[in-house]
Amino acid sequence: MTPRGTGTSDVGTPATTTGHDAEQQKVWGIAATVCDPEIPVLTIADLGILRHVEVMEDQEVLITITPTYSGCPAMDAIRDDLRTAFAKEGYRSTKVELVLAPAWTTDWMTETGKAKLQEYGIAPPSGRAGAGGHAGPVRLSLTVKCPQCSSLNTKELTRFGSTSCKALYVCQDCKEPFDYFKVL
Repeated sequence: MTPRGTGTSDVGTPATTTGHDAEQQKVWGIAATVCDPEIPVLTIADLGILRHVEVMEDQEVLITITPTYSGCPAMDAIRDDLRTAFAKEGYRSTKVELVLAPAWTTDWMTETGKAKLQEYGIAPPSGRAGAGGHAGPVRLSLTVKCPQCSSLNTKELTRFGSTSCKALYVCQDCKEPFDYFKVL
């Protein structure tokens, strides 16, 4: 397999290519339609796990994704959904690679993705995860806004919610429980 074009940049957006821009944009667009099976309102591009898409000389499509954490059970479903999406578009061969380094961070989520989480009833991550070259991140306890009523009077019930990426909170004002997508 010999790569054509340059695929995507490290920040998960289509990169500029020479000679194959339209094809690269097309394959990125196909991959970007695949939704996360655990949060179906988010695409893998919104989530920031779609890292690289490239058409090889033999017309095989190479897709690189980074799981939100190394044991994420959604990766098999995402791999299958990517293969199905490309097969529907006439691509015969699709190779999906999981890359663990650099580790995924909520900093890679798009603003559109965060807005979709809010509309869906999941509080999006607040703050940034990156340590910026320091000895390590300093964990602060921040108030999480209720996605139902926008109250800041919320309380964490458990550090792990419906998935390991989320914590379970309750709003003290509207009394509604909700997931919070943790800053990772």
